[in-house]
Amino acid sequence: MSTMTEEQAVRDAPGAPADGTDRHGRDPEAPRSSESEVRRAELAAFLRSRRERIAPEQVGLPRGARRRTPGLRREEVAQLAAVGVTWYTWLEQARDITVSVQVLDALARTLMLDVSERAHLFNLAGAVDPAPHTQCTSVTPALRMVLEQMEPFPASVQNSRYDILAYNRTYSRLFCDLDALPPEDRNCMLLTFTHPEWRAALVTPDETARLMAAKFRASMADHLADPAWKMLLKRLQRESPDFRQAWERHEVRGPASKRKQFRNADVGLLTLDHTDLWLGPVNGPRVLTYAPANDETRERLEKLHALALAAA
Repeated sequence: MSTMTEEQAVRDAPGAPADGTDRHGRDPEAPRSSESEVRRAELAAFLRSRRERIAPEQVGLPRGARRRTPGLRREEVAQLAAVGVTWYTWLEQARDITVSVQVLDALARTLMLDVSERAHLFNLAGAVDPAPHTQCTSVTPALRMVLEQMEPFPASVQNSRYDILAYNRTYSRLFCDLDALPPEDRNCMLLTFTHPEWRAALVTPDETARLMAAKFRASMADHLADPAWKMLLKRLQRESPDFRQAWERHEVRGPASKRKQFRNADVGLLTLDHTDLWLGPVNGPRVLTYAPANDETRERLEKLHALALAAA
């Protein structure tokens, strides 16, 4: 006695289509695509569409008389993104290959993707975008207004990786000219170890840097597989011998003292009380504020705020 399969039961049920498909119009004998196959196909189509919309002149390439391909050729994208031509061709053919976040970042830059397109690219690839300047849902227009209302007190929004996601005018001049830095460099860990002006504002730079490394190691225990954290760690190890030395100590520290002192290049010594206001139930994005610990610091913050406004 033969056993009827589920597909046969659905196909032979009363009201089933006469053409042999199931009630959803699918052929039960046809192979079904997995979610990963669908994602790869969508990623391939998206890359082709973005490649074809970019004129060669936009990236400094000659058009040439024999060009038939709309936009850029595959080999041109591969060259500009510093990846292999064969590998990129496979990617556009929806082959089952592994793509790193570094390559996705290079492709996003080469194809001139905007914020929404970049997010779509990483989503299709099933990867986490490591770029800190991508939009953060926690930084709403209302929250930016709150940062402004805290003037002349310095305030910023940071995540647990110490990326500076938003800040007010006073904070923009507290350590260095933040506006002059590219968004991907606005990270307190990176600036503490690699930016001379930021480091000069620290009253005890060596002690602060060692403490920051210990806090970063403690926080990273929850993000060991996170590409953005691993990329930041590699960059710190590559660019800072001091960080490499501190990292090798394997020291860990929790929250530090809330009383801070900084030596601002424009207004002098500032003594501040630090407060973290968490924006969710977990240690993710937070509003970081600095309130003056004495009248002299308050006056200097007002002066710093005025300087920041004048420079805007």
